[in-house]
Amino acid sequence: MVIKHILVLFFLVFRLSSAAKVTYNVLSFGAKPDGLSDTKNAFLKVWNLSCNSTTPAIIYVPAGRYLIASALTFSGQRCKSKGITFNITGTLVAPSSYNAIGNAQVWIKLYQVNHVTITGGTLDAQGSSLWACKSSGKSCPQGSTTLGIYHSQNIVISKLRSLNSQMFHILLYGCTNAKLQGVSIVAPGTSPNTDGIHLSYSTGITILNSKISTGDDCVSMGPGLSNIWIEKVVCGPGHGISIGSLGWELNEPGVQNVTVKTTTFVGTQNGLRIKAWARNSNGFVKDVVFKEATMMKVNYPIIIDGNYCPSKQNCPNQVSGVKISNVVYEDVHGTSATRVAVKFDCSRGNPCSGIALKNVNLNFAGQPAVSSCAYAAGTASGLLQPASCL
Repeated sequence: MVIKHILVLFFLVFRLSSAAKVTYNVLSFGAKPDGLSDTKNAFLKVWNLSCNSTTPAIIYVPAGRYLIASALTFSGQRCKSKGITFNITGTLVAPSSYNAIGNAQVWIKLYQVNHVTITGGTLDAQGSSLWACKSSGKSCPQGSTTLGIYHSQNIVISKLRSLNSQMFHILLYGCTNAKLQGVSIVAPGTSPNTDGIHLSYSTGITILNSKISTGDDCVSMGPGLSNIWIEKVVCGPGHGISIGSLGWELNEPGVQNVTVKTTTFVGTQNGLRIKAWARNSNGFVKDVVFKEATMMKVNYPIIIDGNYCPSKQNCPNQVSGVKISNVVYEDVHGTSATRVAVKFDCSRGNPCSGIALKNVNLNFAGQPAVSSCAYAAGTASGLLQPASCL
């Protein structure tokens, strides 16, 4: 009898927990998985229903290709729901013509949402035609970010795949408490401005167990960041993991408390990079740890560029005002594609301070590499190849 009561109780608890969530299948609201029919309205319908639900909601996207023919915004300003999950099996695809979304800032936008999870699925922005336009020298749209998340909190992105973005693949701006894990980002090394994950004006962001192949920074960190944790990320091709560029504005918030751990860079332009414009600024970078990084034929495995001015416009003959301090490089090893494997080119107006090298072992063409320092001060310990120039 006791066992019977326990089983009945378990069944009731299961029923209650199952009833606590509602699922909306986009197919039930007119979406066609043929890659040709615009499904934007179907997605908006299920989003509005999910927002108005008093219980957590699941938006289910079955296998197939779903055309999102123009920019789409999921706004959480009036949401009642305590949680919305996009459970995606299929692929959301942009139009093949770059003009359809090329002048939009973002193709798929989440704005002021709370407790939203995206799990699985693929976003295919079909950006190759826009890259070709840009490389031809013709007049082209700027292009759009594939997935932009703005002024939101408690976000989870898991096992999402992003293909061939016109510009940035994933962008977080003004967000608090977000976790990205198991993300896969794919674009050719020649694709312009296709940063994998870009962060700015956000705090409490975690990126885990992800593979990023792209034509620009694998992860780029702009101003106004704090408490960032990046771990187990494989980068290549791409421009590496970058803090910056910073210091374009005079009054710009800084970047602090960043940890980048257990990363691998394969044939990238840079490995671990900090870059700041050669312009007046109140910005800063401090309390950064780069730890356990493997370099495989990386052009510049460790680099601080405090005099960034690629076009020699709007910054010639200026010095960076960005203050870079307390940056640790620990257990960085592998091969450099250039002889200078460690380069600290800091601002003469604001020298780097508190730089720490611990057990750095980088080689070039089977020989020890070299290091180069300008206006950089700090400490070095453990095995050091190349020898420290601090």
